[in-house]
This record gives sequence, C-alpha cells and structure tokens, in this order.
Amino acid sequence: MTEAPSRLAADPIGVARDQWVERGWESAAPGMAAVTSLMRAQQIVSARVDAVLKPLGITFARYEVLMLLTFSRRGSLPMKLIAARLQVHPTSVTNAVDRLEQAGLVHRSTHPDDRRAFIITLTDAGRALASRATSDLNEQVFGRPELDRDDLESLVEIIGRMRSAAGDF
Repeated sequence: MTEAPSRLAADPIGVARDQWVERGWESAAPGMAAVTSLMRAQQIVSARVDAVLKPLGITFARYEVLMLLTFSRRGSLPMKLIAARLQVHPTSVTNAVDRLEQAGLVHRSTHPDDRRAFIITLTDAGRALASRATSDLNEQVFGRPELDRDDLESLVEIIGRMRSAAGDF
C-alpha cells in the first residue's frame, strides 16, 4: 500500500514565483504561477476523476463520448461530429470508440449518406454505465470541488476568458 505524499511546508509554485522575481522576470512571474497552478490543478482533478472511473473500466475520454451520445436526441452521432464537439483529433475519438465498442457500450455503423463515415450509437449497457459514472462523479468529484459556489463561478468565467482568447470558442 502506498502512502499519500505529505503536505509541503510551502507552496512550491509560490517559491518558484519568488525565484522568477529574484531573477528579474517580474513581468512573467504571475503568468508562470498561473499556468503552473492550472497544470497542477489539472493533475489533481484528473487523479480524482480517474479514481472514480477506473473501477468502471473507462477513461474520462470514453466517459465524454458516452455523455455526448447520452445528450444527443437519438443516442447516436457521426464520429466526425463527436470529434468536433469534444474538440479532439478524430484519431482520439476512433481510439475511444474502439474501446467502447469492444466493451459493448457503443455500436458503430456506416453512415447512410457517406460510406466513409461512421455513426456511433449508445447501447443500453453504455447508457447504464454513463448514468452510473455520472452519479459517482457528481458525488465524489463534481459535487465536492473544494471551492465554494462563487469561487467556482469565478473560476469558470476566468478560464472561459482564457480559452476564448486562445480561440477555443
């Protein structure tokens, strides 16, 4: 059994920010601290999400595909549209769909209007797993993000501005 790492006496990102300033990089110090903090927070959140989804046999990428299909009117979407909505390369969607199909969670069929394209359809097992995973994530991760509601709203708004400025939407 592995032990959880002990808490550090000081925030290493804060220490790094101070070192940036000491070296004369004051103008870049806030950006370095923000980017590094975002990346560390992403690691923390990813570990929490993975701990919930791993016992269910899926990754977050596969969960996103299942949820996108769950939210669609027919429970099916063209693979190309899945890639566009998830903002990932089509190869990533192919990999996720391959694994989901092997597990019996989705079904792939040829698009009726384009033989080169595929329609991905959620199976009953996929719908059930998506429901269970969402319930578990809501209880263990999304419903307990370690921030109050106002902070969450501010965080989403700030990161949204960053994403928009980068051309994400």
